[in-house]
Amino acid sequence: MTATEMKRNQGNNELPCLSNYVPWKEWFYEKVQQRCLSLQERKVKTIRAQKAKEEKVKKREPCDWLSKEWFSEEKESLDTRIYLLDKLLPTLIPGVEKLLMEVERKNVLAPDKEPTKFNPILFLGEYLMRHNPQYTISTKPGPYLRGMKMVTEELKSQMPGTTSERLARMKSEAKNKRKEKEQVDNMKSQVKEMRKEALAIQFKEWTADVGGRIPVALVQSALRSFPDVIASSPIDVRKPIYDRKLEIIDTLEKNVNTDEFTEYVHSYTEHFSNYLFQEILKHLCQCADDFQEAIRHDMWRQMFTDLFLHCDYGKVGLLDRQKILALLVDFYDRSLVIAKRGFCNPRQWPIIELQEIELADLWGGLDDQEVCEELSEKLVLPQTGISEGEILAYEPVDDNRQGAYRMTTSVREGLFEQMGMSEAETGGISNEENQAAESSDAEVRKEGEDAVSAVKSTDFEASDLDGDTIHSEKSSFHEGIKTERQTESASADKQEEAFPGSASAGYSLSTGEEPGSEKQGEEEEFSLGREPDTDTNREEDYRISDREPGSEGQVSQEKDNWIAEATSTISGPTPEAATMTSEGRAVEDMDVIASKEDAPVAEVVKETPARRESFSGQHGSQFGQQTSSETRLQDEDLPQDQGPAHSDRQDSPAEASQEFQVPWSDDLLTSDLSCKYSSYGGKIPEDGKCENTRFPDLRPIMAEIQNRWASRTGSAFDESCLNLPQFVQLMETFVGEDISLPTVKRLIAFIKEEYKQTEEEKMEQLEKAHHISRLARRKLILEALFEKWDNNASGFLDLEEVDAVLSAFKEGMEKEALRKAKKHLCSRYPQLSRVGKLSPKAFQAFLELIASEFPGDEDEAIDNLVEFLTTSVEQSRVECLQSLARRRWLHNIQQAAETSGASMEPVYKAVFKALSQDAEAHGGNKKISAYIALLEENQLSPERGQILLHYVACTADDAPYVLNQILYRDMKGVSFAAVEEGKPIHVPRVQLHGNIHFWNYDRPVEERRGSLLVLPLYDARWRVFGILGLDTLRDRCEETIFLTHEISFYQGVSQAFSKAYHHVCRLENVLQMTVTALDWLYPRAPSIHAVTTYLVEPGKDKTCDYALRKVITIDNTGQKEIHSSPVLLRKENLLRVYLFKCIDSSEVIRTSVCGEYHIAVPLRDLSGQAFGIFDISIGHHQKLPPHEHKDLQKMLKMAQAACSEILKMSSEETEPTCVLEAEHRANLRHAGILFHRFMLQDLRECVQKLDAESFAEIKSYVEPPALVHNIVKAVLLLFHPDWKGTEETENWSQCVLKLDDNLIQEIYCFDPTAASVQVQAELLLDCITGMPRGVVWQHRSVPTEYLYDWVRTCLSLAEIASKKAPSLAPFGIQSQRASS
Repeated sequence: MTATEMKRNQGNNELPCLSNYVPWKEWFYEKVQQRCLSLQERKVKTIRAQKAKEEKVKKREPCDWLSKEWFSEEKESLDTRIYLLDKLLPTLIPGVEKLLMEVERKNVLAPDKEPTKFNPILFLGEYLMRHNPQYTISTKPGPYLRGMKMVTEELKSQMPGTTSERLARMKSEAKNKRKEKEQVDNMKSQVKEMRKEALAIQFKEWTADVGGRIPVALVQSALRSFPDVIASSPIDVRKPIYDRKLEIIDTLEKNVNTDEFTEYVHSYTEHFSNYLFQEILKHLCQCADDFQEAIRHDMWRQMFTDLFLHCDYGKVGLLDRQKILALLVDFYDRSLVIAKRGFCNPRQWPIIELQEIELADLWGGLDDQEVCEELSEKLVLPQTGISEGEILAYEPVDDNRQGAYRMTTSVREGLFEQMGMSEAETGGISNEENQAAESSDAEVRKEGEDAVSAVKSTDFEASDLDGDTIHSEKSSFHEGIKTERQTESASADKQEEAFPGSASAGYSLSTGEEPGSEKQGEEEEFSLGREPDTDTNREEDYRISDREPGSEGQVSQEKDNWIAEATSTISGPTPEAATMTSEGRAVEDMDVIASKEDAPVAEVVKETPARRESFSGQHGSQFGQQTSSETRLQDEDLPQDQGPAHSDRQDSPAEASQEFQVPWSDDLLTSDLSCKYSSYGGKIPEDGKCENTRFPDLRPIMAEIQNRWASRTGSAFDESCLNLPQFVQLMETFVGEDISLPTVKRLIAFIKEEYKQTEEEKMEQLEKAHHISRLARRKLILEALFEKWDNNASGFLDLEEVDAVLSAFKEGMEKEALRKAKKHLCSRYPQLSRVGKLSPKAFQAFLELIASEFPGDEDEAIDNLVEFLTTSVEQSRVECLQSLARRRWLHNIQQAAETSGASMEPVYKAVFKALSQDAEAHGGNKKISAYIALLEENQLSPERGQILLHYVACTADDAPYVLNQILYRDMKGVSFAAVEEGKPIHVPRVQLHGNIHFWNYDRPVEERRGSLLVLPLYDARWRVFGILGLDTLRDRCEETIFLTHEISFYQGVSQAFSKAYHHVCRLENVLQMTVTALDWLYPRAPSIHAVTTYLVEPGKDKTCDYALRKVITIDNTGQKEIHSSPVLLRKENLLRVYLFKCIDSSEVIRTSVCGEYHIAVPLRDLSGQAFGIFDISIGHHQKLPPHEHKDLQKMLKMAQAACSEILKMSSEETEPTCVLEAEHRANLRHAGILFHRFMLQDLRECVQKLDAESFAEIKSYVEPPALVHNIVKAVLLLFHPDWKGTEETENWSQCVLKLDDNLIQEIYCFDPTAASVQVQAELLLDCITGMPRGVVWQHRSVPTEYLYDWVRTCLSLAEIASKKAPSLAPFGIQSQRASS
């Protein structure tokens, strides 16, 4: 303790405090604590012994309860009674007892005895004096006194304000709390046990491996996705979810059984409310269903992978995309109507690309097929002669192919009512029909073909009835599921009453055809191999199980069956055989090939273990009878020549039963095809010369470059070819969700048989693979050569220096070729003539141009150039290590931008960290200060200059003085000189310069010593947009001058920051465009529940997988949510792997997750790789209404076009394209207009294709619909606002005259953002407000739709153009002088 502290304590009359760490203090506290504990223990023992003694006395001599007479609730005498009982009576009562005993001993009260001298008053007084409680110890209390003492304590506890009353109250409260706690603990233990039982039951829903275990990573994925499921709940409800953090398990090898699963999930959910626990149970059930579906699709993907490997004859890793699409179209056309319902139409999106759709199809009315689908969804069916077998949807009761097929109740009743069919016409099935159904196959086929031709002549086909009313939905865990299932069961019972013969005959309905007709042939498929009693009993069993407790899983299974599977997997003369054309038979023959070539694969159906147990218990006997019956009837009824083919095509009973027994293989083999097959086809066997043995000096640099390259990302889309992940995803998209395994086998066999390549096509494909390999090798070699030349990592090379070295190539014999290449290079990069600096891309282009001027093989010429340039520069070992370290630091800057989530803060930190690391390692351990300033338009004080420098970032020590400062042109400093000259400015001694602006005014003048370096920041076209400044004013060393190699590296840092900055700007522009696109979509597509945008972030190196960052979500009400949640990793999100598959293949994915249907659409960069995703949730609807589906396609096409334009804006080779006048204005963000600009361009092209005849329908109206008149009025008012209320717009006859070629030309040339155009939005909104997009679509007029969309687009563009820019642009505006 210091003397100063002693004096301070003396002034306060306090003792000095000893240190808290002196040894005696610990010893003292230890001994005192031991004494306290021993005294406490002794006291406790004494009290316990006394209580035990009292308990013994109470047992031996119970209390006299006559003392209870003193107890009364009367408040007035409470104080008096307490005094008497406490002070007087404990002594008086024993005295009276003694007195009575003495009187009895002396017989004082005997009547026949003479009076004695005994005085009771004196005796009692003597007793009281001898037993005064203040001087003597009281006698042993008797039963009455002990009872009176208890009464006294009770009375004292009722006396307000006393210690006893407070103590009694505290004891009572403690007792009540103890009871409540015990009750709560009992309830918690009961709830815990109940929850564990529920989790144990839920475990049976998962598909386990052979050991009855499931991966922990799968459980984690389900738990990790739960917060997204209840994201709409209040924040206080969701709070317990975030209390428990899940560890990362990136392997499927760690598994858990039932007990471990229960404990693991319960540890996560133990603090959940009942509502949250119910929700997570539903979520886990849905995840179990999704996992079963993933296993089924994984098996399909394995089959598609084998198909790709089989068709890739040259093993180059590519297939012809156009040929595959043509085969899918052929297979789709040959398939039956009921099979087409499960397929995705290969002529439509998402099988084909949006860019491949004609503008008229995208923007015009719906085609006939979509119109029929829309009508079928509304069940608007005319009275036709279509037989019910073509129309009615059958749902298999069980996926084991042996349950009865139950018809959808609502659909059947609705169809019968609208078709005017009575119960008598559809109810009975005669024996003659059953006999006719067993007629020869040839007769059935002949009559079936006649029936098909009759059906084709009608207005509607069975495929026209595909809609929301006839499809099987995935099961979902709802609260009212039992009620819903009981309602369905009751409806089914009513149907059986209405159609008494349907159950026994397998629902073989008839509409009065003759025996042996096509209908009987088709319905024979459903009744063949079934005994009527067995089917009836099975249906009754299922209805009984619907009402049994805990059968929700069984009942929900009925909705998970596939309609197409019901037809394709039943033995006997199927509808395919009954309606097969010559082309259709070719497809059927492919199935025979598939069944012979491929080993039987047990299809994994959506059947949980719990449901399987209940099924086997209730229907085991029926299943055995069913199997034998089906086998016998198949052998008897099938023709001899077709029996083997059909039996091969069907799932045998053994296979059908095996589908429930084959366990999971404990791995999802195709979840990451891009990784497992990353090397397949990437290295051509003939490319032995591609080995990098020719350039040993470049080999270490090339290895480092490959390690620094972005982590493995998805495949680049190519419209002409497909790699393995793209082919597998395309096939999976085509087959959809509800296709059966035999149908998939037929498709695979068909592709195997029909996919053929000529020798020319094989050579062309092989040459293309060679070309891709050579380009990748060339890029790697040239990048390594650039880094070898750029020793200090400055980021550029001097053009004149490279030109001087190349002039000596071949002893100067190629100077003419060098001159031509340089001329072409300057025409491609105009800025080179001004700056004379080569970027890595320009350096590569320069060498390629030189090689193209040489005769002979271009690759050989480039190799010779690389070899010459490699030997022209030498590096020492120290220089190599220094360059390697610096490039890693620069790579960290770019990686920070790519993983920042469109934020600049990580980029600033990475820049300053790189500068400090280099100053410490290679700069003599200098202490530097750094700052970044961006150019912005001066809207605050225009008189001080058109532009200013805004300091947006700096090192931490300088933040109070530099951050957010503004440097104007009229202020001191050299920063604007660096901006105008476009060159670095180095001031070795700032104290001698005289034109330096010091932001820290508190620093004394004599301490303002050091060096200053100002570096201009360039964009891709070498235009200055800011500065990077460094100084050594904080360093007190004498030598603080920046050396040449340091300045070169700092230039590299400025280049790296420029790339990172523009990368973040591109992401910001993409997100801004995304918000604009989704704002356009949500009022037009209310069926879309939400759209979530993800951005792809690469891993740290090539071995790491990429991640997905959720950035923004917009729901169908337009509400936006900006996310700051951690990134999604593939290994942590096994149940949301569809997002990663979308990135892997760069293709659209349609799937079902957690009971909701999703469409994942990639956003592609200029190379075709996906860098973002639109995750579109459409809820429980399997597909959108046709007009909303069209609008979604429009939005996606415009968004992709706008993204491509945004990415081109930062390219050094291309200038941005400006179509509208607003795009030329510097004070508007370009991305806000791009989406509507591309939409306007498309509409211009569509309107230009119209002519006078296109408006014939509109002109034919005498009294037009108000919708048409208002749209035409809005178009005219957009050009002529002064026509409001005049005959030109109000009179329809005058409006019609304006619909001519001149109007079309005006629409094509109109720019709503031009300064000369004044768009009066109020006039237009008065015309089109209250006119939803769906109403315009229902009008079915193509010109009307064009004009409506065009007016809406013009309004949006005019609104964006009218908005004023902020006074300070967020990321600066490039000055004209800096870019001149």
